[in-house]
Amino acid sequence: MPSHEAVLAALADPTRRVIIERMKAGPRSVDDIARGMPISRPAVSQHLRVLRESGLASERRAGRRRLYRLEPAGLAPVRRYVEGLWDEVLSAYRSAAEKEAADVG
Repeated sequence: MPSHEAVLAALADPTRRVIIERMKAGPRSVDDIARGMPISRPAVSQHLRVLRESGLASERRAGRRRLYRLEPAGLAPVRRYVEGLWDEVLSAYRSAAEKEAADVG
């Protein structure tokens, strides 16, 4: 499974976020995704490769076309990372509050 760094790096690019928005409604071909974008179809394919490698998208063949879809499970590494950070922050806050209460009392 890709790391949270790989997922965050994939999401950092604004073009990839546009591609993700276009895939929200369901599986789409590269042509559908690229339509109206200010970049070439091969460039869209490269962005899709990054999204696949990060676990945020998957690909399947449908005849001669390839369809790309979002993979919600691809966000799991980021969720775990953020939840871990939050747990650390809350633990540190609790420790600081307990120390302050002990110092006052």
